[in-house]
Amino acid sequence: MANHAGQFDGSSVTHHNVVEIFNKQELTMSTVNFSVPEDIKNAFNTVFEGQNKSAVIADLMRDAVEREQRRKQHCSAVDRILANRINAPRFSEAEFRAAREEGRP
Repeated sequence: MANHAGQFDGSSVTHHNVVEIFNKQELTMSTVNFSVPEDIKNAFNTVFEGQNKSAVIADLMRDAVEREQRRKQHCSAVDRILANRINAPRFSEAEFRAAREEGRP
């Protein structure tokens, strides 16, 4: 929804209520122009015929932003794990096997 400054924060907004938000003008709306291949434009118009195209695009953009944020978080987590491995103790295969067997009946 819009925060106290009137900016969109993306919380609790679904494709079901995007049109309602657009109509209530809770958000400051921007115009975005994209160049896309003609076949994609035609397929989009066919698939989403009768739907509010602005709402559909907003939902797709929101999904793309969330997906990219998750990808960056994943990459950051992997980088932290790899950095921690540098200082991790090293074990030989024999030491590892012995540790696995220790305490087993």
